[in-house]
Amino acid sequence: MTRIICAGITTLDFIYQLDAMPVAAVKYRSRHMTTSGGGLAGNAATACVRLGAEVSLIARLGDDPPARTMREELIADGVDCSLVRECPGYRSPVSAVMVDPSGERMVVSYSDPDIPADTDWIPSDLGRRADAIYAETRWIEAAFTVLPQARAAGIPSVLDADRRPTRPEVVALASHVGFSETALRELTGIDDLAAALAHAARDAANVLLVTDGPRGAWFMDGDKVVHAPAFPIKAVDTLGAGDTWHGALAVALAERQPLASAVRFANGAAALKCMQFGGRKGMPQRAELDLLLLGG
Repeated sequence: MTRIICAGITTLDFIYQLDAMPVAAVKYRSRHMTTSGGGLAGNAATACVRLGAEVSLIARLGDDPPARTMREELIADGVDCSLVRECPGYRSPVSAVMVDPSGERMVVSYSDPDIPADTDWIPSDLGRRADAIYAETRWIEAAFTVLPQARAAGIPSVLDADRRPTRPEVVALASHVGFSETALRELTGIDDLAAALAHAARDAANVLLVTDGPRGAWFMDGDKVVHAPAFPIKAVDTLGAGDTWHGALAVALAERQPLASAVRFANGAAALKCMQFGGRKGMPQRAELDLLLLGG
């Protein structure tokens, strides 16, 4: 079993299924509603567990009811939460999510701006504890703490750059950086994703990738831009798809899959997640993904 450490934010999501996205300040009725853990790192950790990895999560929570709910769900999913720090007197991250009939989502999130960002409590031997390390940009201090440990240990690392980093130098620390389409366009000023990726990778010593929703993903193979098409599905809920993709990429890299296979593996996991409502609840088990990959 591969071992993965995920560091970043975890949230509690209140997810509402609507007939249409809100367009005015009036009352709307939801057809279905559920609560689920969310957040980039929390979701990636769960995705990794369901795909067969042993996972530890590094995160910060308050000492409130959402923290207890999140911790209980993560532990039930099989995530080791011994490195999830409780910060007394602070509030845990929460989100309200609206999902329309096409599966697109609108997210209103809250994170306590004063929750401690220090990382001196994070162990310094993570490279000996893992086969891959995942980080993201919502808790940038953690990324700067864990990614160098992966490099020093010679193991792969994945940075989920779902938004343009506040400290762009973090991009150089990960062996693999997966941009959202929005983040890459903001970073480069180039609308065409293949051209934007090639531009960003001109002086990069690591592997850069970008997710493109129903169009799949693009990645750099040496100096060549390669397109990996998405699996054709009818999307029900895209919430958590990017997090699933990055978690799956970390699993594939930890298993030493070739890059093209790793991206296809991630595309398949994200596609399966989109076929079920409920954010994290729709993340696939490994057997489901293996079956898709065999038939796709």
